[in-house]
Amino acid sequence: MKITQRISSFPEADLDRIVEMAWEDRTPFEAIQAQFGLSEQQVIELMRAELKPSSWRRWRIRVQGRTTKHAALSAVDNARFKSNQQRAITQNKLPKR
Repeated sequence: MKITQRISSFPEADLDRIVEMAWEDRTPFEAIQAQFGLSEQQVIELMRAELKPSSWRRWRIRVQGRTTKHAALSAVDNARFKSNQQRAITQNKLPKR
């Protein structure tokens, strides 16, 4: 399936979340794949399609060589701060109330 077809199958909120996760330094591509089923190459293609050309170039420069974007290369295991009062959130989706 081409990425343009795959992009159109995602709701707008999911596309926004994928772009947000791709911009985050400590969110590896593996997390995006686990949640949305997109490989690293597909995320790159999605970002190219969704971002302005200048934003795309800035993102590519930022991501290339960044070890935290690849779980296997990252030395950071569980560096996220989590408050004791934070509810458990699974796969970045809030539980139904």
